[in-house]
Amino acid sequence: MTNSSILILAGDGIGPEVMTEVHKVIDWMSSARGITFDVSEDLVGGAAYDAHGTPLHDDTMERAQSADAVLLGAVGGPKYDDLDFSVKPERGLLRLRKEMDLYANLRPAQCFDALADFSSLKKDVVAGLDIMIVRELTSGIYFGEPRGIITEGNERIGINTQRYTESEIARVARSAFELARKRGNKVCSMEKANVMESGVLWRQVVNEVHAAEYSDVELSHMYADAGAMQLCRWPKQFDVIVTDNLFGDLLSDAAAMLTGSLGMLPSASLGAPMANGRPKALYEPVHGSAPDIAGQGKANPIACILSFAMALRYSFDLGDEADRVEAAVEKVLADGLRTADLIGAEGQSPISTAEMGEAIVAALDASL
Repeated sequence: MTNSSILILAGDGIGPEVMTEVHKVIDWMSSARGITFDVSEDLVGGAAYDAHGTPLHDDTMERAQSADAVLLGAVGGPKYDDLDFSVKPERGLLRLRKEMDLYANLRPAQCFDALADFSSLKKDVVAGLDIMIVRELTSGIYFGEPRGIITEGNERIGINTQRYTESEIARVARSAFELARKRGNKVCSMEKANVMESGVLWRQVVNEVHAAEYSDVELSHMYADAGAMQLCRWPKQFDVIVTDNLFGDLLSDAAAMLTGSLGMLPSASLGAPMANGRPKALYEPVHGSAPDIAGQGKANPIACILSFAMALRYSFDLGDEADRVEAAVEKVLADGLRTADLIGAEGQSPISTAEMGEAIVAALDASL
């Protein structure tokens, strides 16, 4: 493959470190499998602000729109805490999601056997866990208007608006149902229809899409707070969970700890098909920029590498190669190699970010 383009936006904090290990896997695909990509790089977040005074330059946005896939590391850090809200690093990521119309955020939560004892839950609760959270990503309370901080009398008031159209709900529901058909054929939709009108509409539209197009898929509903409790009680009852922007953010981070570490979770944000039939797509680890360990070689690159595996699967139709990368990660973990975030036993020594990347490439070599 020589005509597929990847734009890499390493970002801030540990972003450049974990993305360096992704480069190793991309290089291995070229040298060992003859699968090459047109890879370019640019800035996002705090790095872009430092260079251009904006968290995402217009030229970078244009490049992202035309790329077959965007890989992002992480954005943000305490250096930028005092910036105006409009130019904070996170605004660059939100702009990418909004302008690329990446409405379906896929966040898998899979517990590798080697890490079942590392989860905060009992081994029998998480062993074999493999669920997918589909989070609506371009609407809801993060984007609704009106918003802001206003003053009435002597008091400040913070305002955010939860807003959804039926078409926004319907398209993310379809994404969840389509995924479920390729997995366990079950969808649980989560909202707060008991107290929020947007939740009432969410449930109505999901039911309508299900009845009209996906009656073969088992559908259930759950209030989002009850869903959080059930994720901690017995997560394997779920296959695909579909939910709104805010609840998806919270629930997927909670699901991360079922697997042992935020450093293990990838994500894919998918939009409508481009002219070539591929969806617009951005792939990123769920973890943040972790400025407290940036530059120290302590970061876990697995989530970022697994995000590239998701790109292989969803953007480039290379499911077998995605399986190969995921199997290499599983082998490295089964061999007992751990970055600092995965150290549980006293006396065990962690390996560095670079060593983990090299171990995964070695496992890829062994897979041939």
